[in-house]
Amino acid sequence: MAAFRFAVQVSRTPSAAAWRDLARKAEGLGYATLYVPDHLDDQWSPMVASAVAAEATITLRVGTLVLDNDFRHPVLVAKEAATLDAMTEGRFELGLGAGWLTADYEQSGIAMAAPAVRIARLAEGLEIMRAMWETGTASFSGEHYQVRDVVGAPAPLTPGGPPLVIGGGSRRILELAGRHADVVSIVPSLAAGRIGPEVAAESVVEKYADRVAWARAAAGDRADDLELQCWTVAVQVVPNAPEAVASLAPLVGLTPDQLRAAPLALIGSAPEIVDTLRKRREELGFSYIVVHEAEMEALAPVIAELAGT
Repeated sequence: MAAFRFAVQVSRTPSAAAWRDLARKAEGLGYATLYVPDHLDDQWSPMVASAVAAEATITLRVGTLVLDNDFRHPVLVAKEAATLDAMTEGRFELGLGAGWLTADYEQSGIAMAAPAVRIARLAEGLEIMRAMWETGTASFSGEHYQVRDVVGAPAPLTPGGPPLVIGGGSRRILELAGRHADVVSIVPSLAAGRIGPEVAAESVVEKYADRVAWARAAAGDRADDLELQCWTVAVQVVPNAPEAVASLAPLVGLTPDQLRAAPLALIGSAPEIVDTLRKRREELGFSYIVVHEAEMEALAPVIAELAGT
């Protein structure tokens, strides 16, 4: 089993100084990575914010969770990712996804194609980026992208390019992740294009087990090399887990047992959460856990116990 790693995902802070302080704080608490999402609401630009966080720290990894492939041409993403890989001395993780939030497309005027089309476009983009990083050039003629003799410069510091994190909740995207990613980031199905009550129904542990199986089957011989990442949303470090779960479960349309078992939930005392994470790693393979700024400090005892083990 892979050793535990922990990441914190943060959209922005009130100032640049606060962003640097947050990055140093995450590093000091034992977090492996600071991730920035990619939406068009009030948040930092993910690539720029990642670079600033890396400059403010020494060992902290930085990355995107995840870039919407539709927002940027893969040739430009490959160049920026290779630059960040070199500038951070290998501390950058490139998270990619096919896009899901309807509001982003409505606000930007970018056409939101059907999921199958968006995923096919991401698959083509991955081929172009890999060629640029691995051979120093790329020529590609596909349904969605056509490039000719594009130069893959600068060369990434990491052989083959920065680690790829591919995230999603559908079978098609997770099979793509299994074939290409270093880290498979598993979330509930977001086919609705928004965060609503339907997401809770997609969060039960049985559906997560299916998602893990899809990624691993698609990975074939490299299945055991995948690092499985779990993005969380309901994290409470509290001494009264049964009461907390009982209060929250009806609000999200799950039974207390379903919520307690859902991989996106971590509710309990620090020792209870340690036990939960060990069990989930054994049963589902999740070793790379993503939380948010609100629970960053409260989870520190868990990280002190588990990180690197």
